[in-house]
Amino acid sequence: MRGDLEWGTIAKLVRGAAARHGEREAVVEGRGRLSYAELGERVERAAAACIAAGVESGDRVAIWAPNTGDWIVSALGAVTAGAVLVPLNTRFKGAEAAYVLESSRAKLLFVTGTFLGTSYVASLRRATAEGTGPGPLPSLPHLEQVVVLSDDAPDNFRTWKDFLAGGEGVSGAEVTARADAIAPDAPSDIVYTSGTTGRPKGAVITHAQTLRGYAIWSELAGLREGDRYLIVNPFFHTFGYKAGIIACLMRGATMVPQPVFDVDTALANIAAERISVLPGPPTLHQSLLDHPTRDQHDLSALRLVVTGAAVVPLRLVERLRGELGVHTVLTAYGLSEASGIVTMCRRGDPAGVIAATSGRAIPGTEVRVLAEPGEPGEIVVRGFNVMRGYFEDPAETARAIDPDGWLHTGDIGVLDEDGNLRVTDRIKDMFIVGGFNAYPAEIEQLLGLHPEVADVAVIGIPDPRLGEVGRAYVVRRPGSPLTADDLIAWSRREMANYKVPREVEFVAGLPRNASGKVVKGELRGR
Repeated sequence: MRGDLEWGTIAKLVRGAAARHGEREAVVEGRGRLSYAELGERVERAAAACIAAGVESGDRVAIWAPNTGDWIVSALGAVTAGAVLVPLNTRFKGAEAAYVLESSRAKLLFVTGTFLGTSYVASLRRATAEGTGPGPLPSLPHLEQVVVLSDDAPDNFRTWKDFLAGGEGVSGAEVTARADAIAPDAPSDIVYTSGTTGRPKGAVITHAQTLRGYAIWSELAGLREGDRYLIVNPFFHTFGYKAGIIACLMRGATMVPQPVFDVDTALANIAAERISVLPGPPTLHQSLLDHPTRDQHDLSALRLVVTGAAVVPLRLVERLRGELGVHTVLTAYGLSEASGIVTMCRRGDPAGVIAATSGRAIPGTEVRVLAEPGEPGEIVVRGFNVMRGYFEDPAETARAIDPDGWLHTGDIGVLDEDGNLRVTDRIKDMFIVGGFNAYPAEIEQLLGLHPEVADVAVIGIPDPRLGEVGRAYVVRRPGSPLTADDLIAWSRREMANYKVPREVEFVAGLPRNASGKVVKGELRGR
C-alpha cells in the first residue's frame, strides 16, 4: 500500500511502527538497544517537550548533530509536534549554520555537544555574537531556544535532559491531538541545498511526498522486516534521513547509526550486528572491499547495497556480488528538490545497467531529457516527488519549476531506449566529493572573503579516493605573498571540509567571455 495513503504523516508512521513492531529492535547504538515500542515512547516525550517549549504547528525546528539515537528521537519528536524539520550539515562551520537558521527562521535548535573535536555551540556563538537579539544567539532573533544533546550546556542553553523534563506536564492526549492535526500535504522538512548563486535555498517537502517516495524506495530496494541497516549516510541528507530512518520505520528494520564513516568501525559493526543493508556512496563500498583486514570480519549477512551520487564502476558491482556475496546491488539518482528520489534500478537488472545508469523513473513520476533521443540534454522531472518550492523564495522556485510542473534539475543526462538514465554532466558545475555535493559558486563566494584574494574560480578535478575534489584558480591582490598552503589552511577554518580546494593555482587573470562570465571550459582544458 502506498505510504502516503497508509500513514498520512510521519507522526502517524512513528506511532504505527511502535504498535506494529513492538519489541523488535528499532535503534542499536553501541550497547544501547531501543525497541520500536521504546522508540515510540521517547519520540512522544520529545514531542511533548517541543509543545511545552512553545513549538507550534508549522514552526521550523533545526537539528545540527551527527547520526545518533538522539538525532532520531529529537527530529521525530519535533515533526510529531507539527514542526517542520530543518537538518543542518554537520560539516558546516558556524557562519554557514547561522545562515540557514536565519533563512528558515528556526524557533528551536537541537545541537550536538563536541563532535570530532569541535564545539558546535562555541562555533555558533562566535558566528552570531554581534547581534542584539534577546535569544541565546544574539544575531538570530527568531531562535528562542537551543537544546544541547548532552548532559552539559552553557548559560542560556538547555540540556537534553532538562528539555525533556519540561514536557512532563504535557499529556499524551495533547501530543496525539497535535500529531493528528497534521495534514498529509503539510511541510515535513526543508532541506537546504546550494544553487549556482552560492546562496543556499531550502527545498520544501511534505509528509505525503516523503512517505510515498520512501514506500516506493523500500519496495524497489526490497527492504524488509528484520533487516539490520547500518546508516552511515548522514541524517542531515535525504539519503540518510528518508532512505534510512523513514524507510526503516516503514518496514520494521533495525537502525544502526554510525556518526562518522570509519572503515574499521563499519567492518566491526557489520560483523557484530549482522548488518544486512548498507547504502552509501561508491567510495564507502570500495574502501570496505579494499581493506586489508576485510577477511577477518564476517560480512555474510550483507544482502542489499544501494549506491549513487557518483560514477559507479562495473568492477565495483561485480566485486560486491562476487567477493561479498551481496545479492542486490542497485543504483539510483535523486536531488533534494525531488524528495531525493527520481530514478532507481530494479532488482534483477544486469550489472552493466546498474553500473552505467541510475535506473528508470520511479512510479508516479516522469523523467525527460531535453534533447534528441540518445543525445545528452538537461534532465527534467515531473511528479508527486517535486518539491512545493524553495522556502519563501518564489523567484527561485519559478526558475526551477516551469509552468507545466517540470523541475529543471540542471543535470545533463542521456535516456536509453529502456528509459534508463545516465547522468553525464552538470550544468551547474557541481562536483561530488566523496558523496557530498560541492557547488563552485558557493566555494568561490567563501574564498572571495579572504583579504588577499582578488578573483577566484573553482572547478572539480578527478581524485582517485574521493571521486572529485576542488581546484581553485586564484588571482592574488597586488603585492600579496599568499601561498597555496596558506589559502587551503584558511579554507579549512572557514568552510566544510568537502568544500575546501585540494589544489590552488595562482593566475594573472581568469578567462572570461564577452558578458564577463568565467569560461570554465578553458580552465578544465588546462
